[in-house]
Amino acid sequence: MSASAVQKNLMNDSEIEVLRNRFESAPPEEVLGWAVETFGNGVALATGFGAEGCALVHLLAGVAPTARMFYLDTDVLFPETYELKDRLETRYGIRFERRAAKLTLDEQAAHLGEKLWETRPDECCRIRKVEPLREMVTGLDAWITAIRRDQSPARANAGVVERDVKFGIVKINPLARWTSKDVWNFIVENDVPYNPLHDRGYPSVGCLPCTTPVQIGEDPRAGRWRGTAKTECGLHQ
Repeated sequence: MSASAVQKNLMNDSEIEVLRNRFESAPPEEVLGWAVETFGNGVALATGFGAEGCALVHLLAGVAPTARMFYLDTDVLFPETYELKDRLETRYGIRFERRAAKLTLDEQAAHLGEKLWETRPDECCRIRKVEPLREMVTGLDAWITAIRRDQSPARANAGVVERDVKFGIVKINPLARWTSKDVWNFIVENDVPYNPLHDRGYPSVGCLPCTTPVQIGEDPRAGRWRGTAKTECGLHQ
């Protein structure tokens, strides 16, 4: 199937179910190769520069070095995350597309109050993550994510290929079946650049104001929005 033959929402639920079953046991490289061959410039990898995302960048750069990759710049990422972005670009000869909120942090504070992430974290994520992602995927037929089933209950049923109900496009999760151990084995074996914060007690790295270190025995995502009932930023809900 050529990229030009595929238009947004062309695949029906039955076709997506067939693909989900077809790729359930497939290696990520095969899934990525299919995605690029099928959707061409209409598919892009989204990364938040977590360990899984870095593994996927390595894999996609090997399969299709000119494939589109993007990140959501909330303007409050850790300095280590911005440095990692630069290292990945240098290592793989790629350039990440940057997507950011329409409001600057100063404008957000003026309209909605200082430190919105403390008073209304869901609204802050909507403005600085969900809406920029929505704008990005509006022009796509499919997007590639690094989510894994064992990351959280909300992701436990993720298909390798599935329909993204929120955005109305195909969602591809090549690492859905991988465990955290799989990810780190891959990173070590392939010398993949990763965020040094992972070595400092941050198994999951988000925005600087909303991420804290995790103690031994805690859930790996316990450091995200600590002290609140919030567990997801809204990108995968």
